Amino acid sequence: MIAITGATGQLGRLVIDALLKKVPASEVIAAVRSPEKAADLAALGVTLRTADYSQPETLKTAFAGVDKLLLISSSEVGQREAQHKAVIDAAKAAGVGFIAYTSLLHADTTPLGLGVEHRATEAQLKASGIPFALLRNGWYTENYAASIPPALAHHAFIGSVGEGRIASAARADYAAAAAEVISRDDQAGKIYELAGDDSYTLAAFAAEIAKQSGEKVDYVNLPQADFAAALKGAGLPDGLAEMLADSDAGAAQGGLFDNSKTLSQLIGRPTTAYAEVIKAALAK
Repeated sequence: MIAITGATGQLGRLVIDALLKKVPASEVIAAVRSPEKAADLAALGVTLRTADYSQPETLKTAFAGVDKLLLISSSEVGQREAQHKAVIDAAKAAGVGFIAYTSLLHADTTPLGLGVEHRATEAQLKASGIPFALLRNGWYTENYAASIPPALAHHAFIGSVGEGRIASAARADYAAAAAEVISRDDQAGKIYELAGDDSYTLAAFAAEIAKQSGEKVDYVNLPQADFAAALKGAGLPDGLAEMLADSDAGAAQGGLFDNSKTLSQLIGRPTTAYAEVIKAALAK
């Protein structure tokens, strides 16, 4: 039995889709906070179990009989270390034999502040004694594509990356990689540094938006503090704005770049070009 945490999230749902092409639905457990929101998964034959990172009592029950667990990192930055520890502890108590964890690209050396909680979780996995693999995911291209509507409205794509290059990939590419690792044998001890085949600057990203939309869109580089202030002014919560600005500053130092092509090798195809993600976003 393979359990996927956060299975109704943006990444988790795509992992389920990819996994069902490899194993029978009867071998897949969707561990979700709100099973009532996962009726579509149940209709596919996937088992639903309640699993809330912040309610440890739900986790041991959710992982009963599970052989392999994909721990998709929590979306609640600042609470991840404790939440992930609860998952790992419950997995150990339930006798789970293997965990794959979605960490951060080069988590051990990254300049991104996000790396702190990922390093803590990696240490927790090592201390648990449970065999594990690390899926160190780079940036999702969709993270930047989400800024296309305001970029078109203001004819400016703002950021704090400077000339830093970003080797992102589509969320579905990372989902395919997770499905590969969790469905394969002999993955214990593997560390995968996952990123897109190609890289770009945000100036190039803005130019591609302009090219495809026919609108004027320039990249405007801001100091980290000014970028965070602009995001807050646009209505983002303070914590999210600070995290995004910190991540851009880390990308300026090379934190979101990797040219190993490990991701495309793992999934057996090229990663999705950023121009394709922009095209899909504009189509919406």
